[in-house]
Amino acid sequence: MGTKTADETGAETGTEATTDEEKVSVTKNADDVTEAGTEAGAEPEAAAAGTEAADGTDADLDAEDLEDDADLDGELAETEAEGPSGVGLGAAAVVSVVLGLVSLTGGWIGTVAAARETLVGQLQTSSTASVATQVKEVYGDAWQTTALWAGGFALVALITGVVVLARPAFGAPGRPQAPWIKSVAWAGVALGVIGLLLAVLKYSDALLGLPSTS
Repeated sequence: MGTKTADETGAETGTEATTDEEKVSVTKNADDVTEAGTEAGAEPEAAAAGTEAADGTDADLDAEDLEDDADLDGELAETEAEGPSGVGLGAAAVVSVVLGLVSLTGGWIGTVAAARETLVGQLQTSSTASVATQVKEVYGDAWQTTALWAGGFALVALITGVVVLARPAFGAPGRPQAPWIKSVAWAGVALGVIGLLLAVLKYSDALLGLPSTS
């Protein structure tokens, strides 16, 4: 009476298997949807984090650029403040060297002065004067004039170089002098000393004196 046939048993078993498969499929679909939602939610957060990091980096770079610009402006302002005095001292140092070279090699003004002294000696010396007198008036005085002008240039070169070297002591404290200005100024002082020494020796006839006429 209550016995089930084999066909009924197989039908029930197939129905239960089909129901279990549908449940497993629905569960998998739900898990996939959950994972997709998680990934979709993570991507905007990652993108937002990347955007915030990029914004922070840009802000840091802008701040560094502003600091660099401020430092550069400050250095330019200091350079402009020190510029005029540095330019003047550099020019004076170069002038000192040039004057020292003129004292050693001679200049047109010294040449003209020597030629004028030679002409004056010829006009003021009679033809009946002794040979020693003629040599002294025509040549000796002209050479002394050349030495005098050379000594003047050397003295000015020496004074200019010394002033350039001593100027920082009377200027703004803590403002160093450029090394090249010191070097050029020392060169001017050295040339001035050498030119002045040679001029004194020539003017006193200790160097390249007049030949003896006796």
